[in-house]
Amino acid sequence: MKRQARVGLLPLYLKLYDETVPEVFVHFEAFLQEVVERLEGEELTVVRGETCRVEAEVRQAVALFEKQDVDLIITLHLAYSPSLESVGPLCETELPILMLDITMDLSFGPGVDPERIMYNHGIHGVQDLASMLRRHGKHYEIVAGPGNEPLVFSHAANIARAALAAKLFRGMRILSLGAPFKGMGDFSVPEAVLKEKFGITVEEKMLDDLEMEAEVITEEEIEAERMSDAEHYDLPLSKEVHRRSLRVGLGLRKMLERGGYSAFSMNFQAFDRSEGPANTVPFLETSKAMARGIGYAGEGDVLTAALVGALSAAFGRTTFTEIFCPDWEGNMLFLSHMGEINPEVASGRPRIFEKPYPFSAAQNPAVLTCSVEPGMALFVNLAPGPDDSFSLIFEPVDVQDDSDAVNMQDAIRIWVRPGMAISRFLENYSRLGGTHHSALLLGLPGSAIQAFGAFLGLPTYRV
Repeated sequence: MKRQARVGLLPLYLKLYDETVPEVFVHFEAFLQEVVERLEGEELTVVRGETCRVEAEVRQAVALFEKQDVDLIITLHLAYSPSLESVGPLCETELPILMLDITMDLSFGPGVDPERIMYNHGIHGVQDLASMLRRHGKHYEIVAGPGNEPLVFSHAANIARAALAAKLFRGMRILSLGAPFKGMGDFSVPEAVLKEKFGITVEEKMLDDLEMEAEVITEEEIEAERMSDAEHYDLPLSKEVHRRSLRVGLGLRKMLERGGYSAFSMNFQAFDRSEGPANTVPFLETSKAMARGIGYAGEGDVLTAALVGALSAAFGRTTFTEIFCPDWEGNMLFLSHMGEINPEVASGRPRIFEKPYPFSAAQNPAVLTCSVEPGMALFVNLAPGPDDSFSLIFEPVDVQDDSDAVNMQDAIRIWVRPGMAISRFLENYSRLGGTHHSALLLGLPGSAIQAFGAFLGLPTYRV
């Protein structure tokens, strides 16, 4: 479930104008309120600071934003405001900064009334402050455009969600269920490194721990979940298969809730028994967990699970995936995995079916699959590098309509087309060290992912 980002709006003004033309400021009130309403219209929670002229006022506003635990400070230059009145408090806070470079009027051509200069000259205050923030090494984002342009505010909102995603990523608590898949190295990062770099904590549990949770799930809970599934999904499978997946899945849900985990990973190989309350792999619950904004990745990959969790909670409509097969002729990439996909990315009604499972003694699981909504999306990867470094890799892709994939209805399936030949994409992606586990976000502009990487202090590369 997507969380709503909180922003602190910091209006900046010049004290000299209060002293020399005090009648002017009243005309900014309606503009300020319009900015608040436009930000709120983008599903942001706005904490509005008092308009600040001098450093003491800026410090007071920043203290308010810190107390209110906003995800991002948005500065708004109503007029020129000297940078030395605000750069100190803004550099001292750990809150990220977005400079909203807008003015009241859309047009300012040769026929303009000279009085309108007073209401449209804040942009050189933006330049003053941006230069000083950069000189002090404080990262900032900037969005510029007309003050009545919806795209300006949707762009700002996505930057706010990027800030939220970065905050959620740091300090995340992750469950690792079962030992990681033996021999998979690309996503393998020592837990101590994750803790040092990002404050991420990993807690390992085994199948016996899950069995203890699943064992106390009641028949009433299972039936209530089954009825909920019948309301939201097509169910071409037996009650027996469905119910055994629900039992272990609800046990996993309780484990996630009790531990306060924001993400998890499991190795399907850990499910090695045909009897007991955990006698099948909880693929169905992994899909449902992603729909609730919980991060997930397979085979013990807690790094990608954290990525999926942060992006899903901040932006919504994010799923774990990996590149499986190239369609050289159609210039498409086939994305899939064994049995996990976020139903929030579906274009139609998902279905839950029984999937044959030959990999261990575990019984056949119930698996959710769906057709994914066609349109633009972002393929995103978090790649470990040399000397415990990390980089963020992304590429806009076009999700294809798969309505004619009649032979693939029982497969986790997404076909995407990048904006280049897939041979070039695959070459560049592997040159950048991209791992084989990734995230796919529907409808997100690449600038927000670049901001997410910057807020985390990561080098970010487009394929």
